[in-house]
Amino acid sequence: MADAKVIPFDDDRSRSGAGRRRGTLPGAGRDRTPASAGPAPVSALPGGQVPEGATEAAEAVSEGDRDARDARDGTGSGWDRRVAGGLAFLRRRLTGDYEVDEFGYDKELTDQVLMSMLRPLADKYFRVEVKGIENIPSDGGALIVANHSGTLPLDGLMLQVAVHDNHPAERHLRLLAADLVFMLPVVNELARKAGHTLACAEDAERLLQGGEVVGVMPEGFKGIGKPFGERYKLQRFGRGGFVSTALRAGVPIVPCSIVGAEEIYPMIGNSKTLARVLGVPYFPITPTFPWLGPLGALPLPTKWTIQFGEPIPTDGYPAEAAEDPMLMFNLTDQVREQIQHTLYKLLVQRRSVFF
Repeated sequence: MADAKVIPFDDDRSRSGAGRRRGTLPGAGRDRTPASAGPAPVSALPGGQVPEGATEAAEAVSEGDRDARDARDGTGSGWDRRVAGGLAFLRRRLTGDYEVDEFGYDKELTDQVLMSMLRPLADKYFRVEVKGIENIPSDGGALIVANHSGTLPLDGLMLQVAVHDNHPAERHLRLLAADLVFMLPVVNELARKAGHTLACAEDAERLLQGGEVVGVMPEGFKGIGKPFGERYKLQRFGRGGFVSTALRAGVPIVPCSIVGAEEIYPMIGNSKTLARVLGVPYFPITPTFPWLGPLGALPLPTKWTIQFGEPIPTDGYPAEAAEDPMLMFNLTDQVREQIQHTLYKLLVQRRSVFF
């Protein structure tokens, strides 16, 4: 009997590369490389010619697949991933391939740009410590009610970062802002893109019924523009409109206490004449502003603590409860007292304004 001719599995000459693309047996070839190492070889046509441009096309497809896989799996160069992600983001912005909701909220811009700009301020400058984040539900609507202070509304922005970065579900906080915010150029557009909307009952109710986490600071300008001598003393909470909104939407109210914001701009005076000329509620005078010019507008690096209290449920009340003034007064007072009590407790526990 004639000797049989044995063709080895890894003999490139016998397969013309076709068999390797289908896969080889484990360990059959010592030079076997993973499929992800590079593009599959392009087979020649029966006439012995490779189609024009086929090799380049295969390499381009493989390169795109590898970039997508690296971005998904967290492999590859971090710098390459950032550059690729940045270019993809710019391409979507230039082509208009992004979405905003009916309020103008741009989730992609908020996550990739605005949050990235605010995060160092929260993590490194103010060193925000967050407590009680588990009191914010993982899904469904919720109304966060917080104290307001600091001369400039940085506390609202830090609250937005705290909710998103510390909540397991990375929930986005939709803040209700004053009319003045939407009257200022540039600030108006940024506020809309970041998910903020006008502080009115209709918009708040639509957001809550849509399952969003909404934030409100009922003190308004009375809280943010109060003198330094009245720090951490809650101002009047208005007529309790936020309670009525929560009752109609049937969502829990989460009291929130913020310590540290009061000292970033110690307001020792208020120039009412300049405020009237500029059309603003107050013109603050601090130990550094306006004496040091733009440098005086730099906030002091105080240590912040944000604590979310036990939620107050509202879904157990009847539908007509939203029209009951006594109930709204009682719930408003309950929320206010809980925030004030927590503020005092946090102040007693605080070692220093800056540490």
